[in-house]
Parts: sequence; structure tokens; C-alpha cells
Amino acid sequence: PLTRRCTTRFVSLHLTPNSAMAAQAGGTLQNYNNELVSCIEELREKREELNRSIAADEEEKAKIQNDLRILTERLSRINDNLARKIASRTEYDKTITETEAAYSKILESSQTLLHVLKRESVNLCKKKQASHGN
Repeated sequence: PLTRRCTTRFVSLHLTPNSAMAAQAGGTLQNYNNELVSCIEELREKREELNRSIAADEEEKAKIQNDLRILTERLSRINDNLARKIASRTEYDKTITETEAAYSKILESSQTLLHVLKRESVNLCKKKQASHGN
């Protein structure tokens, strides 16, 4: 925003042949000129201040964009690693399931074998007793 000093209205002057009036008008014009130069300098200072602020924002923007690029690359690598690890975990799950199923069948077969072995052992003992009894 412009300062009040820079928005002063210029008053029109009525010049008369009187040299005192002419001198006064010249002084007034010089005052207006000085004020105008001062206002222009103030505007330039404000522009330079704004320019420094823009440069700082652009620098921060560039840093954030670089950080974002780095984080995006990291995220991509992490996603790739996750996909590989999840695939490996799925393979482990499959192997564990198959192994547990095979182990369960082995246990059932062992149980059946033990039952058959006991029955045959009882039959053999009966035959042995029967043959000793005669």
C-alpha cells in the first residue's frame, strides 16, 4: 500500500507576474518534486523488499520440490521392497500350509501303522499262546 505522503494531490498554481509569487510557486514546485522523488524511492524500496521475499519463497519452493522428489523415490523403493517381501511371505505361507498338511497325513499314517502293529502283535501273541497250549 502506498503511504499517505505519496498520495498527496497536486494543487494547480496560478502564476502572476509578481516575482515573489513566482518564487513561491517555484518553491512549491520544488517541494512537490522532492516529495515525488521521495515517493518513488519509497516505492522502489518496497518493491525490493517484495523482490527479496519472492526470492526467499522461490528458494523454499525449490527445496520442497527437491525434498518431494527424494521422498517420492524413497516411497517407490519401499513399495518395490514391500511387493517383494509380500510375495516371499505368500510363498512361506504356501510352503507352511503344504508342510502342515503333509505332516498331518504322516501323523494319521503313523497312528494307523501303530494301530495295525498293535493288532498284529496281539494276534501273534494269541497264536503263540495257542501253539504252546497244544
